[in-house]
Amino acid sequence: MRVVMTASAQAFISPLTFQALSGHPVGTRLLDEDQEHVMGHISLARWADCVLVAPATANCIAKFSHGLSDDLVSTLVLAATCPVFVAPAMNQAMWNKAVTQENVARLNRDGFRFIGPASGEQACGEIGYGRMAEPDVICETLSRFFSCDEEELSGKKVLISAGPTREPIDPVRFITNRSSGKMGYALAEAAIEAGATVILVSGPVALPPPINCRIILVESAAQMHEAVIGLAPGSDIYIGAAAVADYSPNVNQPEKIKKNENTLILELFKTRDILADVAALQEKRPFTVGFAAETHDLERYAKDKLAKKNLDMIAANWVGKDQGGFDRDQNALQVFWKGGEKQLEMTEKTQLARQLIMLIAEKMNEKNTT
Repeated sequence: MRVVMTASAQAFISPLTFQALSGHPVGTRLLDEDQEHVMGHISLARWADCVLVAPATANCIAKFSHGLSDDLVSTLVLAATCPVFVAPAMNQAMWNKAVTQENVARLNRDGFRFIGPASGEQACGEIGYGRMAEPDVICETLSRFFSCDEEELSGKKVLISAGPTREPIDPVRFITNRSSGKMGYALAEAAIEAGATVILVSGPVALPPPINCRIILVESAAQMHEAVIGLAPGSDIYIGAAAVADYSPNVNQPEKIKKNENTLILELFKTRDILADVAALQEKRPFTVGFAAETHDLERYAKDKLAKKNLDMIAANWVGKDQGGFDRDQNALQVFWKGGEKQLEMTEKTQLARQLIMLIAEKMNEKNTT
């Protein structure tokens, strides 16, 4: 282990402490006369198997996001070719600022891995997201990263549906929902990292497509059903992360409906159940994973859906509460399968997706060997 500290970090704790703990000199200056003959920041970046920035302030995250390198820490991160883990720590208002979330989103797209932040009481006395993840959580995440097989899904074909659907009422109006597609897209990226060949069937979202992924764009529930059912028999895993409309207008009016009446009655019909139809395939049925977004009785509804649709696994999360969910960057999942369950705590959706993909691979392998 090597330790590098910013000037602000040194105001909290002496470099001598980390020198004693690590058994190596602590880097504190970008232009170190004793190290620059070997380009210290480059040699450190090449030596490391991973870089962990903890605690990562809003200032650090902004620097990383914009490629600034005015001290040893930011220069090291910019020069790193290994995985970079970031454990944010800041006031809840700073974390929730749009500019901070934009910086986090950019780093997520660039492959940075976020651990936390957690929610709770902060040093300033305020409560909310921004607390650094507990040290044991950080250590567990790093340990899991290095102990797992990064090619867990090597050779496997993974089909994922993501985002909302739009059910047309007339040429300018449609019925939809609040799904951003972030969880489904994060799952696609995590599956690619794990070595899988991924096909993503996506409803309308404002997200960049994952790299090294075949993407099929659809709008309606019927279009998504056709795409998924056509691809499912050739897939090893299907993850139904899309928020598919349960009902669609019976008639799509060819012209814009005018506001002439005080009331308007829409007749809706039930859409085809993509998840159940995949799980019911008789031949070449993939390992089938569903999602359940609930406002109440989460466990009961999730387990009922798992049994009724004959799924291999279901990941359930709360919506309508201050607990992540639609159109947010954080989420928590309660995952159920036949004979077991696991709680995945609140974290960035990118990190949550990696945890879920690892769990899916584990349970699929168990099923295939029994």
